[in-house]
Amino acid sequence: QVRLVESGGGLVQAGHSLRLSCTAYGRPGTTYAMGWFRQAPGKEREFVAGVSWDGGNTYYGDSVRDRFGISRENGQNQVYLRMNSLKPEDTAVYLCAAKAFSPPDLWTVSAVDYWGQGTQVTVSP
Repeated sequence: QVRLVESGGGLVQAGHSLRLSCTAYGRPGTTYAMGWFRQAPGKEREFVAGVSWDGGNTYYGDSVRDRFGISRENGQNQVYLRMNSLKPEDTAVYLCAAKAFSPPDLWTVSAVDYWGQGTQVTVSP
């Protein structure tokens, strides 16, 4: 069993920044591709960003591509999401995701093997 633990959410004003962290626990010796999705009330879960198991490749959703940055420690199951120039429409629950079996550039909900509980990010106008 793999457990994902997120931290770093909160309330912030528009234009400011936040950093989210996620650590995967369980199955020593296994490294996962990790990433983030978000879900706002009444909306579908949306891909935000992903990073390959070795940190060599990153992937972003169109709505955050120029503002967010994902990174990880080399070979570690810990990932960070730096969110800059936040907008009210970025308000959502942000969920950490990990996957081990699907292609590294495939970031759909069904491709994810493990989910975190989520952390709330609220951006005020």
